[in-house]
Amino acid sequence: MTSIWADEDLTRDAFLGGRVALLQPRRGYRAGTDPVLLAAAVEATPGQSVLELGCGAGAAMLCLAARVPDLDLCGVEIQPGYADLARRNAERNKARVAVHTADLRALPPEIKARRFDHVIANPPYFDRAHSRPAPDPAKETAFGAPLSLALWIDAMARRVAPLGRLTLIQRADRLPEIIAALHGRMGGLAVRPLVSRAGRDAERVIVTARQSGRAAFRLGAPLVLHEGDRHLSDAGDFTPEAEAILRHGEKLRI
Repeated sequence: MTSIWADEDLTRDAFLGGRVALLQPRRGYRAGTDPVLLAAAVEATPGQSVLELGCGAGAAMLCLAARVPDLDLCGVEIQPGYADLARRNAERNKARVAVHTADLRALPPEIKARRFDHVIANPPYFDRAHSRPAPDPAKETAFGAPLSLALWIDAMARRVAPLGRLTLIQRADRLPEIIAALHGRMGGLAVRPLVSRAGRDAERVIVTARQSGRAAFRLGAPLVLHEGDRHLSDAGDFTPEAEAILRHGEKLRI
């Protein structure tokens, strides 16, 4: 398949301190820290299977593959251009990943026939019933697709194997929707708030739940991403814990 982007329309970006090299479009949705944090939170072990819904250019899957070897990785992406980039990025990073171009409401038979040890996602952050669309179509699909968050969680939960885990990253103000969608369906619910700086409200949350899990709900201590109370220079200002996760590929404890 020929890429929809010319080489000059792509950037070559490094993640995890250079352990992951990613082709991304100069314009449109571009991966930042969220997929790296999502990958860091997945409690995968070598040999397990992982499905990512809405994988974009493959940042989360490839960061996970860099930390945990020998995973059976599958991605689903609705936008053909990004799905193509995910395949190219997997090849560039020598990762074994099967990427399917599909809508999560109509998953391909080979995905529907399987259950996975881990199902992960970074669902669109905005409910378009209460916000305006992004001007860029690629960003709109990534940040504000018309599908409800409940539908995303339903699609994820259906693919989780017995005792497997669902893990997602989302805006903190949508945590009630996530809990409602998982209530009575999955257990062992745990939440780790993500805070830009100490003393501020959480902006994101990472949520994990287990199929047939029985553990009590757990709300972890916030992960503070940046030192100080404001950004003072162009130099990096990540906290030691955030630096270890984002630059050195350490696991994020939930």
